[in-house]
Amino acid sequence: MAQLKHAGFTLLELLVVISIMALATAGVSLAIRDNGGQQLEREAERLATLLESARAQARANGTLVVWRPMPQGFRFEGLPPGVKMPMQWLQTPVTVQPSTPVVLGPEPLIPRQTITLSLPDNSSPALQLVTDGLRPFKVQSLQGGRP
Repeated sequence: MAQLKHAGFTLLELLVVISIMALATAGVSLAIRDNGGQQLEREAERLATLLESARAQARANGTLVVWRPMPQGFRFEGLPPGVKMPMQWLQTPVTVQPSTPVVLGPEPLIPRQTITLSLPDNSSPALQLVTDGLRPFKVQSLQGGRP
């Protein structure tokens, strides 16, 4: 008598494979996801770097450089000819408070500055760029969201 062989997978084997696929899919989707907080933090770090770069240009050239927030971006005024700086946010428009210009030089000591950045949809807590006038701009988290 010949024995019959059952072809196929057991229910347990199928459940294990499906579980592994679900975990892999979840891991990939979490790794790829870019939430508003990460976007805003990237924008704040970028702006802090740009402000310090413009501040260095102002000191090196002995000129007055002003950063001015605009409705869809920002601009730097007073940079030497040939020096180009970005004028837009990377992805999402960012709300800037206060919307007053920031003077970046030419003096080594500038007034104390605080710039608050937030996303228009309030999807993440606001961030602040602060300097005491001597040290570089740094990014700080605002506890409790908007000021």
